[in-house]
Amino acid sequence: MSRWKRIVVGPDAEGRSAVLDTEQTNVQSEEGFFWRATLWGTQETPANNSIEGDRSLDVKTREPFPNGMICRAVEIPPDHHDADKHREVFADLNKKVGQRFEATEAESVRHPTMHRTETLDSITCVIGEIYLVTDVEEVLMTPGDTVIIRGTNHAWSNRSDSPCLLVGTMIDARPIPAGS
Repeated sequence: MSRWKRIVVGPDAEGRSAVLDTEQTNVQSEEGFFWRATLWGTQETPANNSIEGDRSLDVKTREPFPNGMICRAVEIPPDHHDADKHREVFADLNKKVGQRFEATEAESVRHPTMHRTETLDSITCVIGEIYLVTDVEEVLMTPGDTVIIRGTNHAWSNRSDSPCLLVGTMIDARPIPAGS
């Protein structure tokens, strides 16, 4: 999987804008299935830019902290040929990141990566192509396409022969009321 650069800009010792970091620090990956890096995260709204240090290191879960946000890059290789193995790897990731909502068997048969979070997501396809899979349809995303996901089921299906890079932000959100 590729390793993409993260550049963090903030104030230097004299208060001038400067590059403070150019390395990924919070990376999770499983060769052949996914690579993802949390680029930044906050635990408050509005974000407090006076907090020093690498705030991506605090993020250990799929979702942001209450009232927080996560900015993440995800590289997704072509769908694995073994759907059962794909489900197994994704289930293991779900445990590691504290996934709060388990997909039903029917949802994970629709696609092994089907999941839901209580967040407002804005995700842009940067490189490659990928299908956004919902409960009822699929939409092909290509570079420049952006999806807004409002706390609903979704999955990513890469049916090409090359990896796809998605970059997006997840913001803590109120859940959609039941029956809506």
